[in-house]
Amino acid sequence: MAAALIFSASCVLSADKAPGPKLVERPQGDRTGLTLTTLDEKAALQLSQSVIGKPVGDHVLLDRQERPTPLSKYRGKPLLVNFVYTACFNVCPTTTKNLQKAVETTVNVLGADRFNIVSIGFNQPFDSPQAMKIFATQYGIDLPNWEFLSPAAAIVDELTQNFGFSYVATTAGFDHMNQVTIVDANGKIFRQVYGEKFTAEDLAEPLKAMITGAPIPPQTGTLEEIADRIRILCSVYDPVSGKYRTNYALYFEIAGFISFMFFMAWVAWSFMRSRRKDKIQSG
Repeated sequence: MAAALIFSASCVLSADKAPGPKLVERPQGDRTGLTLTTLDEKAALQLSQSVIGKPVGDHVLLDRQERPTPLSKYRGKPLLVNFVYTACFNVCPTTTKNLQKAVETTVNVLGADRFNIVSIGFNQPFDSPQAMKIFATQYGIDLPNWEFLSPAAAIVDELTQNFGFSYVATTAGFDHMNQVTIVDANGKIFRQVYGEKFTAEDLAEPLKAMITGAPIPPQTGTLEEIADRIRILCSVYDPVSGKYRTNYALYFEIAGFISFMFFMAWVAWSFMRSRRKDKIQSG
């Protein structure tokens, strides 16, 4: 079950107040006698928030080809992390499709080379590399920056605690946090995003801020990188279509600001040149 990313509003329950995002996924089924194994939503949220600002450990997992993959491999770019269990069949299909749509739209805006996403199977030993491969194929997920990883059963507790992800087994499956973790390029947890419904805006906006605010890599062409960052900044979310579009008005605003700065620099240069000339004449 995909722990879905969201900051978008849930359905309105009354004219006065709309509820927040759904934090915990509770699969339907036989729940007789589950009082002691139901996830404590308040405690789960506290744990999730407590890890913000902390570094991600150098955990080593297996990818779909059973190759050892350290999470440190993803440093240098923002990283999205969500936890899934492949046996989920109730809400997961819709949740996974929502996440997939948001990621694909974000890739179209930012580019697949700007960030990475990993889905981690927490139900071990059942979420094996082969099971994760089938899961990705089932949903048609083949983006170059999206990987599916399988941890050893021995490190699942440490791994989930590191990301502030909570879950408990029930006879209906798992109660677990609806959570996607945003990790910055330095490997520190930047934000948690919750819910089961979301838009591309909820995913792309924090990534836009992280990408455009980062130093320009020395191996990147400066002018080309600046132009691409301006393109990203000028992309705005259209809630009607659910996609991003170019806001050309922002281009004119940026061009106007640059022109103004050039004008002020010319005024300052002219003033200093005039003062030097006056000093020479008076001397």
